[in-house]
Amino acid sequence: MSRPRVVITGLSAITPLGNDLETTWKRLLAGESGIGPITLFDATDYDSRVAGEVKNFVAEDFIPAKQARRMDRFTQFAVVAAQQLLKDSGLVINDDNAYDVGVILGIGLGGLKTIETYHAKLLQGGPGKVSPFLIPMLISNMGPGQIAIFTGAKGPNIVTTTACASAIHGIGTAFSEILLGRISTAITGGVEATVTPLGVAGFTALKALSTHYNGDPAKASRPFDGARDGFVIGEGAGLLQLEELEHAKARGAKIYAELAGVGASADAHHLTASHPEGLGAKLVMLNALEDAEMKPEDIDYINVHGTSTPVGDVSEAKAIKDVFGEHAYKLNISSTKSMTGHLLGAAGAVEAIASVLAVKNDIVPPTINHAEGDNDENIDYELNFTFNKAQKRTVNAALSNTFGFGGHNACVIVKKYAE
Repeated sequence: MSRPRVVITGLSAITPLGNDLETTWKRLLAGESGIGPITLFDATDYDSRVAGEVKNFVAEDFIPAKQARRMDRFTQFAVVAAQQLLKDSGLVINDDNAYDVGVILGIGLGGLKTIETYHAKLLQGGPGKVSPFLIPMLISNMGPGQIAIFTGAKGPNIVTTTACASAIHGIGTAFSEILLGRISTAITGGVEATVTPLGVAGFTALKALSTHYNGDPAKASRPFDGARDGFVIGEGAGLLQLEELEHAKARGAKIYAELAGVGASADAHHLTASHPEGLGAKLVMLNALEDAEMKPEDIDYINVHGTSTPVGDVSEAKAIKDVFGEHAYKLNISSTKSMTGHLLGAAGAVEAIASVLAVKNDIVPPTINHAEGDNDENIDYELNFTFNKAQKRTVNAALSNTFGFGGHNACVIVKKYAE
């Protein structure tokens, strides 16, 4: 018995490149960087002073001011992105279908800014200065929770937290809920807002962030380039409307692509570093291919995790060669993190969206910031990393990788929709 088919009927994005899907995609294809100096706090004394910040975002333009004040920034992103998503998908949630709509998001750290703000108030003024909304503002599950409150969706309401793999695990969970027949459609993806003093200080202490490009932020994220020195922290949201095919057809929904399969694995190796041989990355791609009932040769494009770290980029490139063999040289590979920075819990969703649009439009966004001749001897540059300029090609299927601290790996495959 064949399983149900699941399609993607809506997309939304709030990113360092723009506060909507159209602007984000246009700037991705143009190879423009959304990375700049940190402005959300005074980073003068920090070793890393660059980030992919969401700019000119005013929550009160979309959310009543009183409610917006009771949300952390990550939740504001979630609610606004959900409004954009439902507008794009055309799904109307009402009493007749509310229990058939799930909300399942990936979120890595949740309300870090809220924790910092109220910890300072506690120390300065005592417990009486702590807001009664502290806990509802900081807990990660309030992202999907507030989306449900605003939209009326009453199906499964879940948050997945697996560091940078959170969003793809969220998408995979939503996929499973639809395949099991528990719901017909889901709002899914990921959100994050951790460009905060503690967030930047913590990742800097781990020696994970780029510190060499404070004077030229747009060049700081440079996956697979020999001069890379760490990732650039970012923030934002990416949401997808997943829908069982017959449900989508019955309501006349437009279809971007089909979600073919998902994969998950663990490195079981290190707190923060990828396995040097890419074993977990290799396994997760093989798992996704098996789930999709596809061969390596069926994939045309890989949106890689590609964070711009010295070890991670090498291990991922090796894993791709191990999985795809000679076909690896026929693939387009790109890291859109070169333009957005690393959106942590939201990264996988924004990159899955880029993969969907690559399939829909037959064009691959670039990996920017590679300097000619600035190579790493541990990386095979016969692979097509789509350096610096978007490339047109037929993209029948795309695979997107995300890997999280703790060795969590997740992968999703999308393909062209056909009857």
